[in-house]
Amino acid sequence: MGCAMHLHRDTQAAFRAALSTQDVPPGITAVGDLARRFSVYRNTVMHSLTDALVQRFPVVQRIVGRAFFSATAKVFVVNHPPSSPIIQAYGTDFPNFLATFPPAAGLPYLPDVALIEVLRGQAYHAADATPMSPDTFRSAITMAPEDAVLTLHPALRLATSEHPAMSVWRMNQSGMTPSTVDPGPEAALIFRRADNVIVMPVPFDAADIVAKLAMGVPLGVVARDTPPDKLSRSIATLLSHGLIVGVDHPQA
Repeated sequence: MGCAMHLHRDTQAAFRAALSTQDVPPGITAVGDLARRFSVYRNTVMHSLTDALVQRFPVVQRIVGRAFFSATAKVFVVNHPPSSPIIQAYGTDFPNFLATFPPAAGLPYLPDVALIEVLRGQAYHAADATPMSPDTFRSAITMAPEDAVLTLHPALRLATSEHPAMSVWRMNQSGMTPSTVDPGPEAALIFRRADNVIVMPVPFDAADIVAKLAMGVPLGVVARDTPPDKLSRSIATLLSHGLIVGVDHPQA
């Protein structure tokens, strides 16, 4: 069994290597022209993975253009083969790749735009959960608000950027006309409402509050480092969008 598994891994490694060269993996046989038939397979894999990136990162493609995106995708596919059989999961590392890809250095916001698209996909496919009403929430924290730990909706994601990535992403939606944006950092909550994914800009201090709550920091600890009005506004925002789904009191 161990020998067979080792051979299987070697075969997989040879297939991956052959996708970026004109070589045919050793030990492969076929009826007819082997090199031509494997070339068809190579082209099919490259096209399928490139198309997966196009589907997952339409805004990135719109920003850089089809030719640039296609060339970039080819480099990514060669160096980052799929680690999962789920094609919709392919490309999660694309934002990190763009951050170190020299031809994209002139667009410093591009990796964060790509990350927004990754987070949108995660939000869309996340599990459902029943949101708490404001009255239920208030009742749940009344007894021990200091110790309350909030459970946020599984579809909620938080995006922060040192660049105006959210504005760039928004202006590159279908039907929008790209224009100049003010430089500077931005933050956004990303979540699903029915079948729609919302990218909602928020102040950085609100993003910091949400990040702490999402990590399970007790409400009392968050309150000690946060002005009461800002904490209240952040919780009101979460409640109004159905993003609080539970309250626990682990210290009780």
